[in-house]
Amino acid sequence: MGTLYRAQILLEPEQHHVLAQIAQNEGRSLSDLMREIVHQYLDEREQEDRIKRELQAIEALTRTRLRLREQHGVYQTDLLGEARAERERDVERVWRGEA
Repeated sequence: MGTLYRAQILLEPEQHHVLAQIAQNEGRSLSDLMREIVHQYLDEREQEDRIKRELQAIEALTRTRLRLREQHGVYQTDLLGEARAERERDVERVWRGEA
């Protein structure tokens, strides 16, 4: 464990009682339990922030997609099917020795 900093917190009596009981049952100090609780909270907060950033990125991509659709329209044919057909034609030309 790295450097630790002293922090003073005020707990309600019931909070202190329950946390002290948990720490005692687990054979840990109250400070160790509080560090774990803070660590879990910070991890959850970081995950929520990451999810929020990802959702904002998805929203930005959606806006970009809609803007592009408005500017250029939608390609109406089966692009993947066209690519497969073109590949099949190329393979057949190779087999016939035309390529």
